[in-house]
Amino acid sequence: MATPTLRVAFAGTPEFAAAALRAIHEAGHAVPLVLTQPDRPAGRGMKLTPSPVKQLALEFGVPVVQPRSLRLDGKFPDEAAAARAALAAAQPDVLVVAAYGLILPQWVLDLPRLGCLNIHGSLLPRWRGAAPIHRAIEAGDAGTGITIMQMDAGLDTGDMLLVEHEPILADDTTGRLHDRLAALGARMIVRSLSDAAAGALRPVRQPDEGVTYAHKIDKAEAAIDWTQPAEAIERRVRAFDPFPGATFQAGGETVKLWRAQVERLDDAAAPGSVIAVDGQQLVVACGDGALALLDVQRPGGKRGPVAQWLQAHPVQRGDRLG
Repeated sequence: MATPTLRVAFAGTPEFAAAALRAIHEAGHAVPLVLTQPDRPAGRGMKLTPSPVKQLALEFGVPVVQPRSLRLDGKFPDEAAAARAALAAAQPDVLVVAAYGLILPQWVLDLPRLGCLNIHGSLLPRWRGAAPIHRAIEAGDAGTGITIMQMDAGLDTGDMLLVEHEPILADDTTGRLHDRLAALGARMIVRSLSDAAAGALRPVRQPDEGVTYAHKIDKAEAAIDWTQPAEAIERRVRAFDPFPGATFQAGGETVKLWRAQVERLDDAAAPGSVIAVDGQQLVVACGDGALALLDVQRPGGKRGPVAQWLQAHPVQRGDRLG
């Protein structure tokens, strides 16, 4: 017996969402419309570039709309009205949302007969909000996962439909964990759509306890505070890889730190001071413990071992990093 299929409109923007769109398409569901963010400047030439979701939708021959807002009473009412007309004409059974980047007003939530399903990169209610993968690593969580959620008007407050766990490994960066969660979310949304087509969705209310918010990553957070414990700094280095990158000041330059290792600090030393350097490694005192800097990147350069950077930027024991 053939698996029932649905008309699935899709709203998403980055690679995380593109993985889900591809899985939905390959599962045989009809995708009559894709919503994604407007093209943005990217690369050294700052050329307008379509989102990964738009690129995939065009590959599949799916119509794309790119409103700057979906609020009919907002700054771009004409764009919102055009998106509403396109979505209504698509007659979707359901709207799947993954890292779209726009708040959905009530008219969107009410339009599909099965509502809107969101692929969220955490185990709700922990890490509601914009940056759940970054914040889970930064906080030192042992694990995370994907929650497929029935969307409501709140910020990631809807009922849970499907939950699966994913461990956070000791060397996980946001980039690595993102890729595993994107693949997991893609598999889970296909399963959830099958359940929806069969009328087998079983909503579960989110717990009232354990709510945390994953606030959007701000570039201002990139600067390393050496007074923090070494373990906390090392987690932030991994959490901010690939964006925005953790940074420190040395020789008048802003240097990005991409990989580090926690070390013991046997003697008292001022946070930010170099306590060991031998051409192959650079160890810096922190508020608690020390950090061996392993991979760095100077402005305009590429990521590389700290030993290469030290050849051009001699550092001595006792120097202070900003």
